[in-house]
Amino acid sequence: MLKTAEYVSLGHPDKTADFISCALLDEAIQQNPAVKFAVEVMIKDNTVVLGGEIGGLHDFSFLEETVRNALRTIGYNERYARLWGQNAIDVSKINIINLIGLQSAEIAQGVTNNGWGDQGIFVGYAVKNTHFMPAELVQARALNRALYEKAKTSDNLGLDIKTQITQDDTGAIETAVVAVPMREAVDLTDFVITTLQQTPKNLIINGTGNYTCHSSVADCGVTGRKLACDFYAGACPVGGGSPWTKDPSKADLTLNLYARKLAIEYLKDFDECFVYLSSCIGKSNLPSAVVKQIKNGKAVTFPVSVDLKPTEMIRLLGLNQPIYKELCQKGLMYCF
Repeated sequence: MLKTAEYVSLGHPDKTADFISCALLDEAIQQNPAVKFAVEVMIKDNTVVLGGEIGGLHDFSFLEETVRNALRTIGYNERYARLWGQNAIDVSKINIINLIGLQSAEIAQGVTNNGWGDQGIFVGYAVKNTHFMPAELVQARALNRALYEKAKTSDNLGLDIKTQITQDDTGAIETAVVAVPMREAVDLTDFVITTLQQTPKNLIINGTGNYTCHSSVADCGVTGRKLACDFYAGACPVGGGSPWTKDPSKADLTLNLYARKLAIEYLKDFDECFVYLSSCIGKSNLPSAVVKQIKNGKAVTFPVSVDLKPTEMIRLLGLNQPIYKELCQKGLMYCF
């Protein structure tokens, strides 16, 4: 059976938006570890739009410089702007539109009583493989990260990189797809083969030909549009919403990560394990928590008890600290 996974670099405009949101959350947590934060980011050309709600902060002067520093961390710095000109984002020309408001007091009253800040369903997954992750996603990520590191020190390769791997059950790669901007066309075949440690049956590099226009100049970036990359590709349902735009009380990050932690613990000698959790806004108890273990195609499903309150779970996972840029850089499900 063929399975396919895609991965994108931080230079991809959607992930750039995710990373900016994480950078803002880190700064907010530095001011107040109990901050309530839900900020979406859109980036197009050299304009960044911030929209959402924040509660528990009095000083918002950090917003503009944090956005610029996040872009520099990704690699979209002044040097990059000189190399690529109008074909990529220019950090010195960033215009920020701030549409951030205050968190609803009606939501706050439930969260203050140690309830979850949102309702939803969340899914954790683990499989017997490297990092307990799907093999095709492991390969797509490894290739993407190698190309991204190469691009950060290159005068020729761009940072907006997409990789896609299709492989069979034996681990043989049927097709590898790479999209990477190039100021001048170069052959990356040997680099791809060396990184993957095998020769794909089909290798496609820049399927439409060489291109230079990229980043938010070529594509509008919005938070939360790369969930298959953030979670488990096609191997598992995506639970909740984007993990990157919210503080841990909102559940989209915390309960997805806790479900992942449980899935690894319950994997044991099974082939795969799924954990399904749900939350209710304003309430600390979880309406449901179910484990599904699979071995040789046969599934065993049973309920489990989760007694941790939101603050306890957040503390256990270390999510009340400014670690969100790091999580976004490493890849969420590779951190727990």
